[in-house]
Amino acid sequence: MRNLALALPSFSRVSPISNLSVTLAASPPFFSPQPRCSLFHFTPISHYIKKLSAILAMDSTKAGPVNELPVGLDEASEEEYASQSKLLQEFTSISSIDKAWTFKSDNGIVSQAMFSISQPNLLANKKRKYMLSTSISKESNNNVNFQWAPFPVEMTGVSLIVPSPSGSKLLLIRNPENESPSQFEIWSPSQLEKEFQIPQSVHGSVYADGWFEGISWNSDESLIAYVAEEPSPCKPSFDYQGYKKGATKDKECSSWKGQGDWEEEWGECYAGKRQPALFVINLNSGKVHAVKGIVESLSVGQVVWAPPVEGTDQYLVFVGWSADPRKLGIKYCYNRPCALYAVKVPPYKSEAAESDLKSMEELTLVNLTQSISSAFFPRFSPDGKFLVFLSAKASVDSGAHSATDSLYRIDWPTDGKLCSSTKIMDVIPIVNCAEDGHLPGLYCSSRLSKPWLSDGCTMILSSYWHSCQVTLSVNVLSGKVLRISPADSDFSWDVLTLDGDNVIAVCSSPIDVPQIKYGCLEKASNSTGWRWLNVSSPIFRCSEKVMSLLSSHQFSIMQIPVQDVSDCLTKGAAKPFEAIFVSSKKNDAPDPLIVVLHGGPHSVSLSSFSKSLAFLSSIGYSLLIVNYRGSLGFGEEALQSLPGKVGSQDVNDVLTAIDHVIEKGLANPSKITVLGGSHGGFLTTHLIGQAPDKFVAAAARNPACNLSSMVGITDIPDWCYVEAYGSHGKSIFTEAPTAEHLTHFYNKSPISHISKVKAPTMFLLGAQDLRVPVSNGLQYARALKERGVETKVILFPHDIHGIERPQSDFESFLNIGVWFKKYCK
Repeated sequence: MRNLALALPSFSRVSPISNLSVTLAASPPFFSPQPRCSLFHFTPISHYIKKLSAILAMDSTKAGPVNELPVGLDEASEEEYASQSKLLQEFTSISSIDKAWTFKSDNGIVSQAMFSISQPNLLANKKRKYMLSTSISKESNNNVNFQWAPFPVEMTGVSLIVPSPSGSKLLLIRNPENESPSQFEIWSPSQLEKEFQIPQSVHGSVYADGWFEGISWNSDESLIAYVAEEPSPCKPSFDYQGYKKGATKDKECSSWKGQGDWEEEWGECYAGKRQPALFVINLNSGKVHAVKGIVESLSVGQVVWAPPVEGTDQYLVFVGWSADPRKLGIKYCYNRPCALYAVKVPPYKSEAAESDLKSMEELTLVNLTQSISSAFFPRFSPDGKFLVFLSAKASVDSGAHSATDSLYRIDWPTDGKLCSSTKIMDVIPIVNCAEDGHLPGLYCSSRLSKPWLSDGCTMILSSYWHSCQVTLSVNVLSGKVLRISPADSDFSWDVLTLDGDNVIAVCSSPIDVPQIKYGCLEKASNSTGWRWLNVSSPIFRCSEKVMSLLSSHQFSIMQIPVQDVSDCLTKGAAKPFEAIFVSSKKNDAPDPLIVVLHGGPHSVSLSSFSKSLAFLSSIGYSLLIVNYRGSLGFGEEALQSLPGKVGSQDVNDVLTAIDHVIEKGLANPSKITVLGGSHGGFLTTHLIGQAPDKFVAAAARNPACNLSSMVGITDIPDWCYVEAYGSHGKSIFTEAPTAEHLTHFYNKSPISHISKVKAPTMFLLGAQDLRVPVSNGLQYARALKERGVETKVILFPHDIHGIERPQSDFESFLNIGVWFKKYCK
């Protein structure tokens, strides 16, 4: 780790007759002995024979070491790589909190808390995960004391950590590698109590992806319901005599397995994953049961036990996504219809009950949300009297992959009799256009397993509020919503867990590393308020150099007026959008500017700490991070103004934001670069074509460059229709685009402007990307090369759309930093 500054995480072959450099970044990229091969240029073997002959002809007593530069680097850029990689490693090593839990101690005064923390391990190309514990004592309204354990404990191989409802037990799940079984461990405060091995014949890996993921203890902590991959299906067997009757899952040396029918998957992030199914394990017997009664077309997730009612049946509540008519990409796509289902399950608790399971042919399955197109994130109130859930109805109905959420409530029947006509009540409706200072809508960005305050009806959520993430309290009976994180702060706040009626959150900004905050609920005679206390923590410690660099910067959130409101069909679309501006505190000439563009397009760049962007600002750049109209957090009307206008409205918004900072004297118009990924890459390549004299360099991560070729190979072809045609595109979506459709997609695409591009452009591409397959970026890069534009491609063979593997992320931003430095001298 300490020698990473000397490592060269980029290897490329440059054709001597070409201006296109291509890097193939294998894993691991550091000091790899494997040969790298350009996609565009192959060196003839005769070259190496001549070179070898020359070396052999040398006087070995005089020959020194061969100091050949890595391909793609000259001496100047090698120095940049050395210096920048050392600084980037210091940013990369900063830890992140993934989850947190609190537990009441025996005296009821001091709480215990556990934090699940991750840190990139660059050499292993994995995330290192560990736990750190603390005791919490609230000494006064103005002071809280966290007593941290002296050292963290690494959690090697642990996929999921789930405390029991009482906090007296801890479930650890280790997912299988190769053909090994899943491992369930039940820990008490002092030791491992039980351990179960679940073979692959029962089920595959337990889902731990944050989407289908669901683990739920029952109330007496004897059963755990969870979501895992269904077991591998039987496939046809063949031997020297032909087909063998009676397919089995066993391997035999005298025969081979056929392929059987192709099984459709849920797209990006789910390649090779089997259907998510529901299971229950009995912690007394160790027996695992697949829950019956769920139709095969449903993929299940987010399971919770319904509250037990004496004398009535036991139910599990889960989210179900239908595979009819086909599975489209689901990761980050809230526009996939889903519903809450309740399935009646047998007791599972006694041996007698388990022996009767085979005789139960049908178990009752009830669709609880039949009248609404989307329902997920189910949570029962502490007293079990009602069930609340989020809905992405606006997204499903419009076709936009993400939109404004809404919150609903169902009163749970006390007699245990469920029906599909249960009344669904609004708690927080969709906000189309909010007045200034009011909730712009619900954009729920995190989910607590226990979100309730002690009154039993107030839940704590994190949500986007324009360019910030904020913490909200929601009374699910009255519908009253309060912003409980400071309203006068431009920082972003993310709730981690609750400690009774207090909130543990993380607060950060683009120039401030995260800090733990402790929110205390203070009740006065006329009102309820929140006081936020600072918590000293060892988790986010970083080097003095990093702290010094960050302290020399400042940031602000700018309101950018819409340039031409005549095309705005709604009030929300005419309102100003926002951009986060990060700059040095020095008062002389402005630094070169990087325009940073988020993907989606229905996503948002937050005023929170980003290690990669903080690195870029620390090597001498100002950042203009644009939340163009269509971003989350600004109301549904502003969001829905973009579909059908991609490549024009979003491009104009970005150009307006750039002109805004130029007019204020905050940017040098001759030193502007642009960076974006996915739809941000779509915008990046559009901008360098539509405004070719505006940018001196560009970098695009897995950009959508040609919708007409993407529509036939992406896992989300419906996205192309909705963004190119508007909500109307949802109704005309087809797997067989017409010639008219393809022409429209092409005209909406960056490739239609490629003849005007001048800016040297870098492409960072994941070879396993299913969302914007790698051919899309390569086609655009080849077309730029054909037109004489300086182009560099770095291909990550094992990465998907996000390019998030530690080495790949590191190498991406190191190359971006060096690339921009080359053109912003």
